[in-house]
Parts: sequence; C-alpha cells; structure tokens
Amino acid sequence: MFFVLASQFLLGLLYANAGEWLMHKYILHGLGKRPSGFWAYHLHEHHVVCAQNMMLDLGYKTIDLMAWNTQTKELLVLTAIVVLHAPLFLPLPLFTCTVYGSLATYYYKHRKAHLDPVWARQHLRWHYDHHLGDCTANWCVTWPWFDHLLGTRVKSKLP
Repeated sequence: MFFVLASQFLLGLLYANAGEWLMHKYILHGLGKRPSGFWAYHLHEHHVVCAQNMMLDLGYKTIDLMAWNTQTKELLVLTAIVVLHAPLFLPLPLFTCTVYGSLATYYYKHRKAHLDPVWARQHLRWHYDHHLGDCTANWCVTWPWFDHLLGTRVKSKLP
C-alpha cells in the first residue's frame, strides 16, 4: 500500500511539473502569440507589465473575480484543470490531491513572485530569469525540474 501511495504522490508531482512546463511553453507562449486569442493575456499583458516593472505585476495584488484580467484568467484556467482532473479522484486519490496541491503551490508562488520581485529573485530564480532574462526558456514556475530535464533552464546574468 505504501508503494502505491508513494507512486501516486511522485507521479502527481512529476505530472504537474510536466504539465506546467508544457502549458507555459506551448499554450501561454505558443498560442498566446496571437494578440486576439484568449491565451494572449500571458504574453501581451502579463509579460509586458513585468518587463515594464522589473517583475512586479500589481494585477496580482487583489483578487477581483469580476475583473477580466491576467489573474482572473489564470484562476479560470486553474479551476478548469481542477474540474478536468476530478474524475481521477476515486481511482487515484493521492495523485489527484498532489496535482491539486501543486496547482495551489503554483498559484501561491507565481502570485508572490510578481508581488515581491526580491523574493522571486531569491526563491524562484528560474521564473525571475524567464521574465527578466530569456523568455524563450525557463518554463517552470513551481520547481525547475522539467527545465533541467529538457535542457530549457537558462541562467541569466541578471543581478
């Protein structure tokens, strides 16, 4: 039983990190290139604001679910991911809970990084490098595992 639960936990962590990498690279930056598309909020709003404000994005300061901004779109996507994974809860409870925990950790770290750039530089250097260094690399936010695994972790020369 322990092996089954440990496997679900580890697979949940790896799956969540792989999903984060894939989504960031191919959806947020790939599909997000089209200025009129839904995914454009990432490149054409979030990245622009971060570049202008040295990582700071004050759109994360308050949660206003009635606003149609970067944060509410991100929360909508995260909610959709939760709903899509709900059928896995009964057959794979720890896997599903690990994915949900990873989504919550992602949101917490991403939000904190864009409200406290000094913290981001110290604790999420790969994401800091993505925004202020090479935005064609460093796709992970929560943990840089898949960036290292796939060779997309590029350290910047930023202070």
